[in-house]
Amino acid sequence: MDTIKTVAGTGSAIGILVILMFPIYWVVTASLSQGSGLMSSEGIFADPTTYNLDAYRWVIFESAFQDALVNSLVVVIVTVSVSMSVVIPGAYALSRRNFIGREKILYGYVLFTQVGAGLSIATLIALYALFVNLGLNNNLLVLGLFYAASAIPFNTWLLKTFMDNIPVSYEEAAIVDGAGRWDVIREVILPLSKPGIAVVLVFTFLAGWNEFIIAQTLLSPEQYTLSVELYSLTTGGRFETPWTQFSAFAILFALPVALIYFFAQSYVESGLSFGGMEG
Repeated sequence: MDTIKTVAGTGSAIGILVILMFPIYWVVTASLSQGSGLMSSEGIFADPTTYNLDAYRWVIFESAFQDALVNSLVVVIVTVSVSMSVVIPGAYALSRRNFIGREKILYGYVLFTQVGAGLSIATLIALYALFVNLGLNNNLLVLGLFYAASAIPFNTWLLKTFMDNIPVSYEEAAIVDGAGRWDVIREVILPLSKPGIAVVLVFTFLAGWNEFIIAQTLLSPEQYTLSVELYSLTTGGRFETPWTQFSAFAILFALPVALIYFFAQSYVESGLSFGGMEG
């Protein structure tokens, strides 16, 4: 009976994995296929004998991919650098320091992390009107600052929760050994917080890399980021969508995210599990 349950569980897991991975497999094969359709005349998959890299060559050398990549990198660099410069000291202060207004700030962080999605449409309208009136509606740096401001509340709370799980005795032992406050932060808190910082780094990167709606609303075509440029492929054609080129563009767009998560996987997994021990 146990063997049957094990086989059934393994088979179910494999089946679910195949279902989840099928869209990715289909997009990859579509990016290598000939023509512009997602399906061949003989079925949903292209003929492997016709596989080629023409769609990737078009994306890299003929489309606006390179300009959009530069725009996305500008936005991401601003988002990550500003977010991390606020999130790390903010999380440490909220986790390890008692000061006037601390509880109210914590409640404010919770408020921003919970109700932001519900106010997204109203915020978008107000944001567009404000940026247009100030002449900031086509500025990559301002867009990066907005993404950073949006990412700071949740990620500060997440990193603060992680730091709460670091025993205070470690700091006390370092102080007894003669370490100063900054030494404790540099030699104890930050090294032990690496998994949590990795999670926050990935989340802030995704905030600047993947966001689409605000970027499309505030940017002109020459300032489009990769997410908006990818969408424009589906609406740019008069008669049909170039699905092979779209698939190749989508894979190149998603590749950095996959690589970052792959190399930071151990940190991300431990950071999410460790940081989730306390609410």
